[in-house]
Amino acid sequence: MANVKLRFASGLYDRMLPLYTGDVRPEGIDLEFIVEEDPRAIFDLMAREQAYDLSEMSSSEFIQRTSRGQCPFVALPVFPSRIFRHGYIVINRKSGIRTAKDFEGRRIGVQLHTMTAAVFIRGLLQHEYGVDLSAIHWVQGAIDTAGAHGSPTVLPLLKPVDLTINTSQYSLSELLQRGEIDAIIGATLPKALGQNPDIVRLFPDYAQAEAAYYRKTKIFPIMHLVAIRRDVYERHPFIGKSLYRAFCDAKALALTHMRFTGAPRYMLPWLMPAIEQIDDLFGGDPWPYGIEANRPTLEALVTYLVEHGIIAEKMKLEELFVPID
Repeated sequence: MANVKLRFASGLYDRMLPLYTGDVRPEGIDLEFIVEEDPRAIFDLMAREQAYDLSEMSSSEFIQRTSRGQCPFVALPVFPSRIFRHGYIVINRKSGIRTAKDFEGRRIGVQLHTMTAAVFIRGLLQHEYGVDLSAIHWVQGAIDTAGAHGSPTVLPLLKPVDLTINTSQYSLSELLQRGEIDAIIGATLPKALGQNPDIVRLFPDYAQAEAAYYRKTKIFPIMHLVAIRRDVYERHPFIGKSLYRAFCDAKALALTHMRFTGAPRYMLPWLMPAIEQIDDLFGGDPWPYGIEANRPTLEALVTYLVEHGIIAEKMKLEELFVPID
C-alpha cells in the first residue's frame, strides 16, 4: 500500500528539524514539511482554510473550538512551542507600576486576548500574585505595528471583559512609550524594550523567577500543539500513532545533538551550564510530549480558559487528544 501523503506546516525548530531533513520519517507517511516561521500565519490559514493536513496550532484556540463543538481538527499531545512568560511582561516605569498587583486599575496592552501567551500570563498574575484581572482595562492590538495582530477567526467570549481594540495610528509599543497604556503582555517583546530606558520588564530577574515558578507548580507553559484535520485523521486513523512516534524520535535526536560536547550545536557560549540546569530542573528532557508528563501545565491552561470566559467548563485532557499508545 502506498504511503499517505501529508502536508505539515511548522516553524523549523530543532525538535522538528529531523522531520524536515528526512533523518526521521513517520511510518506509512510521506511528510511534506512546509516551513513557516510566523506561527500566527499558520494558525490563521489553518483555522480559516484548513490549508494543511496538519500543523502547529495555538493550544488555546484549539481547546476553545473543541469545547464548543466547532473544531475541524483533532490534536496530538506534541508541543512544538512552549516558553515561560515572566519575561514577557513589560512596563513603563513612569506609570508607577512596581509589582504585579499594581496592574489593577491600569491599561494593559495585549496582542490577542484569547492567545495562549496571554492566557498563561493572566493566569500567572492572578494565581501567583493575587491580581484581580477584572480591575484591568485591556487594549488589544499588534505590538510593533498599528492595527490587529494577524487575522484570527476568534470565537466570542462567554463573559464580558473590559477590552478595547486599538484603532489608533500607534502600535502598542508606541502607546506604552507615550504613556497611553501602562504595560504590555504578549507572545513577543516590544521594540521599545532596550531602546527606551523607561521600558523595562516587570521581573528583571525573570529567569530565576521562572525556575522558581516551575519548581513550585511544575507548569511550563505550552503555546502550541499539533493539529490534524479531522477528515484526514478519520480517513487514516493510523497516522496519529505514526506521527506521534516520529515527533518523539525527532525530539530525541535533537536532544542528542544538543548534548554533543565536541562542538556546540547552538550559538550559546554557556550551553553546557544550560544543559546542566535542564538536567537538574527537568530531569534531562525539558520538552516532554504526551499528556501525563504535561498534566500540571495542561490542567492549568484549561482552568485559566474557564476563568477567562474562553470556554464554559473544564474538559478532561484525554478528550483533547487522539490515542497515541
